[in-house]
Amino acid sequence: MINSVDVAIRKLPHGEGLDLPEYQTSGSAGCDLCAAVNDDVLLAPGARALVPTGIAIALPEGYEAQIRPRSGLSIRHGITVINAPGTIDADYRGEISVPMVNLSNAPYTIKRGDRIAQMVIAPYTIAVWRQTTELDTTNERGVEGFGSTGR
Repeated sequence: MINSVDVAIRKLPHGEGLDLPEYQTSGSAGCDLCAAVNDDVLLAPGARALVPTGIAIALPEGYEAQIRPRSGLSIRHGITVINAPGTIDADYRGEISVPMVNLSNAPYTIKRGDRIAQMVIAPYTIAVWRQTTELDTTNERGVEGFGSTGR
């Protein structure tokens, strides 16, 4: 069974004429976000750009929106989301913009309406911190990290 949640969405003036976020298949976890740029954005190799989507959302409390790269853009063109996954918090009401970077050796042009990232809506848990002087031990890993479990 697929869970669903009601999310209010507002199209901003520069997003008029663009598709709302859309799930491309019935099994998709993420919906595509489109670039709401008026002029092409040329991403030179190594360059970064904050790309507007022309939408704002109101997530219910207990949910976040995760902004992730599109796999096709990443593998074919080296275009990805800088802080992936980025988080849109439930109390944010501003425009969703996507920080993108070109990791390839070739320039890449982002055009109006291009699908630039995907958004996954997910529930989250708030930690209640309990300070202690000792942590319980584990049998296998303990304090080892950064490659300690091998290849």
